Amino acid sequence: MSTWFVSRHPGAVEWARRRGLVVDRWMAHLDLEEVAAGDVVIGTLPIQIAAGVCSRGGRYLHLRLDLPAHQRGRELSADELEAAGAELEEYIVHTRGKNP
Repeated sequence: MSTWFVSRHPGAVEWARRRGLVVDRWMAHLDLEEVAAGDVVIGTLPIQIAAGVCSRGGRYLHLRLDLPAHQRGRELSADELEAAGAELEEYIVHTRGKNP
């Protein structure tokens, strides 16, 4: 079992390091084929990738924060993430199949 932190954002990586998260693999992008049952994946993944983690028997912890509109769409520092109340929240995501 491995713990992954998936982010291409330096502020998010620094935030995780400051919190003392124990991470085995720091990645900018996730290859689902490498995720095994029991792995923990932390990040802000697209919903279909999060569903893939769960379908492979992994756990998905989302880096959640509520940002005002003026802070969206730009890089945030670890300090800004802290100020925005960033936290990890577990999600269990499953697909229901394609709709016509």
